[in-house]
Amino acid sequence: MKALVTGISGFVGSHMAEYLLSNNIEVLGTIRQRSRMDHIQHILNDIHLVECELRDPFSVETLIDRERPDLIFHLAAQSFVPTSWNSPTDTIYNNVAGQINIFESVRRFQLDCKIQIACSSEEYGHVEQDEVPIRETNPLRPLSPYAVSKTAQEYLGYQYFKSYGLNVVQTRTFNHTGPRRGENFVTSNFSKQIAEIEAGKKPPVIYVGNLLAKRDFTDVRDVVRAYWLALEKGEPGETYNIASNKCYTIGEVLQLLLTLSKVQIEIQQDPARMRPSDVEILLGDYSKFNAKTGWKPEIPFHKTMEDLLNYWRARV
Repeated sequence: MKALVTGISGFVGSHMAEYLLSNNIEVLGTIRQRSRMDHIQHILNDIHLVECELRDPFSVETLIDRERPDLIFHLAAQSFVPTSWNSPTDTIYNNVAGQINIFESVRRFQLDCKIQIACSSEEYGHVEQDEVPIRETNPLRPLSPYAVSKTAQEYLGYQYFKSYGLNVVQTRTFNHTGPRRGENFVTSNFSKQIAEIEAGKKPPVIYVGNLLAKRDFTDVRDVVRAYWLALEKGEPGETYNIASNKCYTIGEVLQLLLTLSKVQIEIQQDPARMRPSDVEILLGDYSKFNAKTGWKPEIPFHKTMEDLLNYWRARV
């Protein structure tokens, strides 16, 4: 069995590749000219990489026709919410066009493959207090260009399933983190700052944004297992929440990381880290996915944070 992982050199993509290899799946991955390779350096001999610009229909068509994968894990995206405020057009075009090109190529060559679309809890956007934990039936009220792009990806998945019978499964994943998380994302940003302070590379002050936002965190290694099960046992055309059903404020996450360090660190708010609008709470209900696949998160959040901090300690 052959699996195509778009964005294989990224945070989730690299973990997805490792998981697939552990299940003896042939792994093919897309990269771009400027893709960073450090996340997959240790598995380069075990995977097949193809340079492919997903926004270019011909490039995608050539790839799909030549490789004809059995499974597609579509993980490539502009995934940083603050960037979407600065580059809304690029974010929406990047995330939507690449997916359409994959769908059109699979449809053209009539491939009987399964496609997982990595959507996001950010689609829920504004959530009322009486709507948590959030189920898949909750209204979508996206509050960022990134969230809008993910909503479009999801609706396209449903449309291609209904219109053309493509075997598309959508996953709305809540916050996920762990080793290799990009330094722009809050858990990694905190961890890197702490590691730099411990190493004496910066003063003992950590800069933060909104600490009151509440988020549901799942370990990336549990998430890629969920993505596999989504295609193995999930129902095409359906959307599933991937979450932990536990909530932490960003302030609580910071305090946990600080308890893992022996250095005294001062906390300072940085206005530049605040967003034009922020989602107050994202707490997911994964019971629908659990009932269909038996999946549940297994890695404790404390372990996730410890592994992430150690990852940055090794890097700085």
